[in-house]
Amino acid sequence: MCGIVGYVGHRDAYPIILEGLKRLEYRGYDSAGIAMFDGTNLKVSKTKGKVLDLENKSTQENNINGTIGIGHTRWATHGVPNDVNSHPHYSNSGDLVIIHNGIIENYESLKKELLKRGYTFNSDTDTEVLINLIEDVKKNEGVKLGKAVQIALNQVVGAYAIAVFDKNKPDEIVVARLGSPLAIGIGEDEFFIASDASPFLEYTKNAIYLEDEEMAIVRRHKDVKIRKIKDDSLVDLYIQELQINLEQIEKGGYDHFMLKEIYEQPNAIKDTYRGRLLVNEAIIKMAGVEDNMKKFLNADRIIVVACGTSWHAGLVSEYIFEDLARIPVEVEYASEFRYRNPIITEKDVVIAISQSGETADTLAAIKLAKSKGAFVFGVCNVVGSSIARETDAGAYTHAGPEIGVASTKAFTTQITVLTLIALRLARAKGTISSSDFRRHLLELEMIPGKVEEALKSDSHIKMIADIYKDAKNFLYLGRGYNFPVALEGALKLKEISYIHAEGYPAAEMKHGPIALIDEQMPVVVIATKKGHYDKVVSNIQEIKSRKGKIIGIVTQGDKSVKDLADYVIEVPETLESLTPLLTTIPLQLLSYHIAVMLDKNVDQPRNLAKSVTVE
Repeated sequence: MCGIVGYVGHRDAYPIILEGLKRLEYRGYDSAGIAMFDGTNLKVSKTKGKVLDLENKSTQENNINGTIGIGHTRWATHGVPNDVNSHPHYSNSGDLVIIHNGIIENYESLKKELLKRGYTFNSDTDTEVLINLIEDVKKNEGVKLGKAVQIALNQVVGAYAIAVFDKNKPDEIVVARLGSPLAIGIGEDEFFIASDASPFLEYTKNAIYLEDEEMAIVRRHKDVKIRKIKDDSLVDLYIQELQINLEQIEKGGYDHFMLKEIYEQPNAIKDTYRGRLLVNEAIIKMAGVEDNMKKFLNADRIIVVACGTSWHAGLVSEYIFEDLARIPVEVEYASEFRYRNPIITEKDVVIAISQSGETADTLAAIKLAKSKGAFVFGVCNVVGSSIARETDAGAYTHAGPEIGVASTKAFTTQITVLTLIALRLARAKGTISSSDFRRHLLELEMIPGKVEEALKSDSHIKMIADIYKDAKNFLYLGRGYNFPVALEGALKLKEISYIHAEGYPAAEMKHGPIALIDEQMPVVVIATKKGHYDKVVSNIQEIKSRKGKIIGIVTQGDKSVKDLADYVIEVPETLESLTPLLTTIPLQLLSYHIAVMLDKNVDQPRNLAKSVTVE
């Protein structure tokens, strides 16, 4: 989950790499470092902390300049976050330097062999083992850097995106990937290396995305050549034109990316259904579904695999698919799916959901499902990502870049895509009437406007946040379609404010959690008029009788809950199946405002990173 950046060209590399690291800091921010070659000397500056700390330190050290260099922002795996464990890492000779995103699983056995050969290690990282392995191969085999990297990587078990530099080869950087993303930006007589395209958007719109088990030597004044790591065979270049722009990855006047992304949801949802939701024609048009309709219609069941917020979106889809399309659904944590010997057959459809398209556990689940013959359909946000390439078919969410670590617009756009799929399958199966189908289409088309209406409660929500910001615990309750929203609301609060919070089905409260209720316990209850409204009102009464504090998420004009709750937040009325797209909005804002009031780093919460590319 680390971010890596590199540059080879005619410009001063330092500001390019430093700005690139700032843009990749969502991938990890435990420590940061940079290595530059000025034509004579290889200079490394690195430190525990954020990229700003690196900037301050490298400015003090001076003489960090040159037209070739690499940089890294770290999410710690092997070795605690400190200056020594920060990347880049040297080889023992000091000639080679590396940055690495991933985990070398067999690093201990490799380290033991290298220790026997006289190598020493300064850090606790697996990465320092890898750079010394490369140096050992280079020395003993008498080969150039590129070949040494290839031979070394064939001895490695794990995942990686790496960039390696040799001060004796001052015009090239060797890169490789397996399981962690890596892009090469192609400019005018210059090249950029990064975990994603954001560090080089203002310089070029042309990029190559390395596939798993591929490596490249990026040379000054030379064309990029890509080879397979296993057999050294050449790979045809495929240069993509990037569709994102610089404005999309900047804050645009908002205090935080998270708040910007919350407010982007009306347009993100609209972009996600644009060209797919054709209300006037009363059709849903999705190529990935149409081309594989038989697979869906003949499926014994749908298995959804995902992690975190995407898993919550998958839980919402379970209600949607079973309710509308009458297809059995199982929702699995991708991180558990591959380890419990699941029963998967050729009659299963597996839907894999991931914002980044790089989630390691979800990718592993995809590979397992494909090995068993299942049809795998991907739902992700990043064009050209690993999940987009690994799945048999899929649909993009078109949410635009999501920089804030706590996911917001990814959740609502994932639900939008999954709703479109469920409605299309329901129509094909005949499990929904023409009038009901059209009503769903009309309501879905109106959701962006209703999200905008829900966002108007921001100042009211901020007031509620101020009242409850010092609470030590929160409960979130929902029923039916809104039970997963309760889970997602609790996750948001935990992620960015570090307040303990739990989500439950409202009916389960009396089976244990009710013991926690007292006058100090805020309970957020999703109580829209659609669904099991009377039952939820009964649950609220149970909480009130035990002096719990109620924050109700209600349909506009609600009276019953308003009379019982301490505070209510209203959302517009819609169909029950679409309520999660609205009820999640106030929960996102509530968690955001509480975290800001507690002076937490909203966009970069501790111990987290945006894209989990390691197990």
